[in-house]
Amino acid sequence: MDSSKQENALPQDQELELKLPHLLSTKTVRELYTQIVNEWDLLRKSACQTAAGRALWKHVIDDPLAEVLAGETYLRNLHEKIKKDRHNNARETSGVILAVRTLWFDSKIEAALDSFGGAAQVVLLGAGMDTRAYRLSCLKECDVFEVDFPEVLQVKAALLQVALESTENLRLMAKSLTRVATDIRENDWLEKLQLSGFVPEKNTIWVLEGIIYYLSHSQAMQVLKVVAEKCTLTHTVLLADFMNKASTTLSNSTFHFYSDWPDQLLPSLGFSHVKLSQIGDADAHFGLMHDPLNLFNKLRNLPRSVETHPDDGTPCCRLYLVQASGSPNQNNFLDNHANVI
Repeated sequence: MDSSKQENALPQDQELELKLPHLLSTKTVRELYTQIVNEWDLLRKSACQTAAGRALWKHVIDDPLAEVLAGETYLRNLHEKIKKDRHNNARETSGVILAVRTLWFDSKIEAALDSFGGAAQVVLLGAGMDTRAYRLSCLKECDVFEVDFPEVLQVKAALLQVALESTENLRLMAKSLTRVATDIRENDWLEKLQLSGFVPEKNTIWVLEGIIYYLSHSQAMQVLKVVAEKCTLTHTVLLADFMNKASTTLSNSTFHFYSDWPDQLLPSLGFSHVKLSQIGDADAHFGLMHDPLNLFNKLRNLPRSVETHPDDGTPCCRLYLVQASGSPNQNNFLDNHANVI
């Protein structure tokens, strides 16, 4: 195989038959996953697909809980796609975008905490099967809030209990973890978050990973405006991934909200600093994007205004990784500057 096409390949042992952890065969876990497969919609099931990505890219992501949270169905599905990609010498191995996205969010959370001095609130909106409270040591001084549907948090808690009881050396890394059962598509989610102990005046990192494009335009804007309003109270950081319009066509029934220019949208809502990255950029690379001809490098080398690829006419489906921040002092500076002008 051309070495340029091996960049996203998994370690050699991943070519063998998938080895499932014994916990997945226990009665408790099987019953929980029967509920997921039979009762959850695509939005809820996406949490398991993301966990499968972390599990099968374990050579770059250390998440010992991911396999149990992903479940057999989603592990097998992704494993088959990876084997097919390897067989076809694909330049983009399935799951690589999940791996890069996870590592990007991890690195930006740590960097934001460093800027805060280590202590902050971290709010995971649409947390799904996220395990950062258990695997990121940088959260040791943080109060973490996981916000998601009641049934998702209930199943996740049950799966984690089984995993933690069966595995040594797994423990909560965060100072505290609070699960908030609510739907961020409704207008009362912030109230429920505050009733669960969230303090609006404390420094906060808001994480919207793999969720905002499932919302309608009005729902997504409501969430973004609520977060942006916190810039007037305290140092606030938003980490989110946005699809452009072309990406939503990958599943018209699933993806709704998009922004072709989130680095223009977020300042209009109240954020004073915004940085946008694409998969393959210097801070969204992680040694997985060397091939200049892979899809992500080809896209990021085109102007963002280009909607169809000049080589083959395919839609330019982009995923933007965006960090935005603001604080009361910055807002006062901007207000005073505007008055002078």
